[in-house]
Amino acid sequence: MGSVGLLYVGAVLVINGLALLGRVGSRDAVPLNLFVGALQVFTPTYLVVTADGDPDTVLAAAGLYLFGFTYLYVALGTLLHLEGTGLGWFSLFVAACALVYAVLNATRFDDLAFAVIWLMWAYLWLLFFLVLALGHAGLTRYTGGIAVVEGVVTGAVPALLLLTGEWAGRTDLLAAVLAVVAVVAAVGLYPLLRPRPSHGHAAPPTDPRTSAPEEYRHA
Repeated sequence: MGSVGLLYVGAVLVINGLALLGRVGSRDAVPLNLFVGALQVFTPTYLVVTADGDPDTVLAAAGLYLFGFTYLYVALGTLLHLEGTGLGWFSLFVAACALVYAVLNATRFDDLAFAVIWLMWAYLWLLFFLVLALGHAGLTRYTGGIAVVEGVVTGAVPALLLLTGEWAGRTDLLAAVLAVVAVVAAVGLYPLLRPRPSHGHAAPPTDPRTSAPEEYRHA
């Protein structure tokens, strides 16, 4: 059941990344954020209720709420015209929790591939924190690019491999591939999506906490 939710997490990360890149309107991204956010709240609730007290199932399900609440926060933030700083600080909380889940996947669940995936999510949510809470608007397009890449390689592809039974027994190889993709994306996208130098008189930087476009609120 969690694999189904992961597939649509990939979709919403791609859409939100495109919104940060200015390719999708912020309000156009609201429906998918609502749908996926609701799914990522319903799914872990179902898993917890049916876990029969199994601690590993409850532990794994608890991490899904981090993303469900993020996407619902994004949708409501856009609809209610919130500043985005609250979402930014929540993103820091998500990033910290993602580091813990990375360690747990490597040690407790013996899944190095998902350990790398959680590290990639920690990096992305840290970028959301920098853009939304600390006002580093120059990182907006770079964050969008990372979100699009992660939507594919940490969401859609793993979900399809899990749903088709191709994930089991390949986690070490997949971990190595994911680590390479993560480093290449983190390093390679920055020169492509870094702030463009302005010509003539420099405009004052846009502060995503005040009059920023709604694209800054997406995560």
